[in-house]
Amino acid sequence: MKYKYILPIIASSLMILSSCDDNLMEWGKDPEHGEVTGAELPLALVEKISRYEPLKNYSDFSLGNGIGISLYMSDANYRKIVNENFDEVTPGYEMKHGAMVNAKGEINFTNVDAFIAATKSAGLKVFGHTLVWHSNQNASYLNGIIAPTVIPGSSGTNILDVAGLKNGTFTNWLRNNPGKGISIAANSGLATGSQAIKMEASATSSAAHHLQLISPNIPIVTGHNYEISFYIKSDVAGKGRVAFNTSLTNQWPYKDWFATGGTWTEAFATTSSWQQVKIKVAPGDFKAGSTTFQFNLDLGYLPNVTYLVDINTIAVVDLDASTGPVNLVSNGTFNSGITGWSKANGADNALSLAPAANAFEGSGAMKVINATDNPGLQYKTQIQTLFTTPLTAGKSYTTSFMIRSEAPGSMRCSTMPGSLANYQGDQTTSTTWKSISWTITAKGGETGLSLDLGLLAGTYYIDNVLVTDGASSGGVTAPITIEKTDAEKTKIIGDAMTDWISKMMTHYKTSVLSWDVVNEPMKEDGTLRNGTEGDTATDYFSWVKYLGKDYAVSAFKLARQYGNATDKLFINDYNLESRLDKCDGLIEYVKYIESKGATVDGIGTQMHIGLTTDKDKIVQMFQKLAASGKLIKISELDIRLGTATPTVVQQASQAEMYQYVIDMYKKHIPAAQQYGITIWGVSDNSKEHEYWLPNESPNLWDANYVRKHAYKGTADGLAGKDVSLGFSGELVKP
Repeated sequence: MKYKYILPIIASSLMILSSCDDNLMEWGKDPEHGEVTGAELPLALVEKISRYEPLKNYSDFSLGNGIGISLYMSDANYRKIVNENFDEVTPGYEMKHGAMVNAKGEINFTNVDAFIAATKSAGLKVFGHTLVWHSNQNASYLNGIIAPTVIPGSSGTNILDVAGLKNGTFTNWLRNNPGKGISIAANSGLATGSQAIKMEASATSSAAHHLQLISPNIPIVTGHNYEISFYIKSDVAGKGRVAFNTSLTNQWPYKDWFATGGTWTEAFATTSSWQQVKIKVAPGDFKAGSTTFQFNLDLGYLPNVTYLVDINTIAVVDLDASTGPVNLVSNGTFNSGITGWSKANGADNALSLAPAANAFEGSGAMKVINATDNPGLQYKTQIQTLFTTPLTAGKSYTTSFMIRSEAPGSMRCSTMPGSLANYQGDQTTSTTWKSISWTITAKGGETGLSLDLGLLAGTYYIDNVLVTDGASSGGVTAPITIEKTDAEKTKIIGDAMTDWISKMMTHYKTSVLSWDVVNEPMKEDGTLRNGTEGDTATDYFSWVKYLGKDYAVSAFKLARQYGNATDKLFINDYNLESRLDKCDGLIEYVKYIESKGATVDGIGTQMHIGLTTDKDKIVQMFQKLAASGKLIKISELDIRLGTATPTVVQQASQAEMYQYVIDMYKKHIPAAQQYGITIWGVSDNSKEHEYWLPNESPNLWDANYVRKHAYKGTADGLAGKDVSLGFSGELVKP
């Protein structure tokens, strides 16, 4: 029998006073067992835990930790724990699309590069997390590149007679050389449901004038400049020009057809994509005494080409005509700042100037941030400007502007002061620019406009604010919205994925050799997500919605193509231990990915679990994953307790659960398939739980970076035994 098992019984009887003067205590003898040595004294749990070595010393596979880069780089205690205890680190957020990609689609590697340099010097590997997910994406950028194209209205009144085109009669238009045919095609213009002029070149067409449409007469005002513009595309590569009647000195001028500032040429080229031809006619181009002019669309250069010219946007504008609408808002374009606008209600950062990249057109837009939802309290974030003159009672006024938001949002207009307020109904906003118009009959004396954006939290961009009365409408055409086709969206998002993955894998080719390529692809029922889950978070973007089931096939092929042949590429998901049908579905999806020619090296099971998680299902999950033949990684293990101040009993149960999970992983996953285990987070410190599991205690160190009972459970699981049984009772000096 070992003496330590009888010590609790004999300890009190073995301590005697040696003298009454100094009250010193001495150890006595057990008459049966002899001397009781210090090595056999019982150790308190805290003392045991303190004697454990760093966790990685007990593991024969990769032991990882999910960390925050900023904490690792700035907090010495945090960094010391990570460096001493783990082989590998997984950045929780900073390597994701949302953190690294800016509004222009450019990748900023600076922060991650510095982090990788620091971990390399500490001897740590970095696990890349994650290339393709639906959360933590720069959704504003991705939604923006597939957003409808919004074409601004004309810069002035369109003086071209297009009535004969819109009604299909071609009144005042001449089809002198119709080629194979000149007609009006329904549902073929830029905007959905709009019309186009269809011009078909014959098989023998070989000169510009072989397919020709001539415009009505357009009045000339001496000394004025004119702009001719239209959108055109063709079924195959085509070629065309704009020519003129004898009112111009040069009837067949060379032009910079697309107004790019490039070379002037005889003709422009057309493709299957819409392009805007925009040219100017100067006063000096007209012959003296000319009072009208006509232009020709000459598209006969090449045979067997069919052209479409959008009717809604074909225009001739007198650039020197009177300025059109009188804006009662002094600054509606924001090209020179946000002068004249002020915050009436809202946070300190509610109002600012957005750069050209976030403008509808021009060099700036107004940016408004509403920090919180305020049901029924739209005025909680309110931006105001004064009219140049108060409104007149009984007169009609129209307010119009362009707006978009980084997530689905809401706004309304109102007038001030409050005693004379008019209120618009709530208007929805989205990531796509939208034209909003509001017409009121003035009460008389209204002095300004309020934009009320307090209903739904979000970031809003506003441009081209125009307030006019009915007498100064000016005839400016409204913007035209062109939706991209499904095929166009698929191509654009596919290119964005290629750009993102290729650059990440190339940049980190020598420093990151294992990756979560696809994260959380499955629904809870084991079917593939499809983008209809309805997540409205500002950083949500569904790749599968646009690329289909093969989105993961593409992701794995790209990661393999631009990375190393030996890189370990994982697919990762959560709740596999509680939803076994989801585990089955993920395994089947891996089979599908590989049937399409990609290779998946491993499957990650996150395991964010609690004390009540079904242990039998944990075992079944590991058995299923082992049967896949893939490397298996516990990728984000933590065990929540439901409180930030757990009891001793709860901490003991947490330790037992950590050990159980590790024991079952080692028991049911063959050694050759054990990639390793990543513990998600270091401590219970609130700095680590601002967003993830706030007011919780799921980790191995407490809020003060002291080892918890869970540390012992984890170490014992890794070691495959109770390590503390080998500890003696000898005093260990610090």
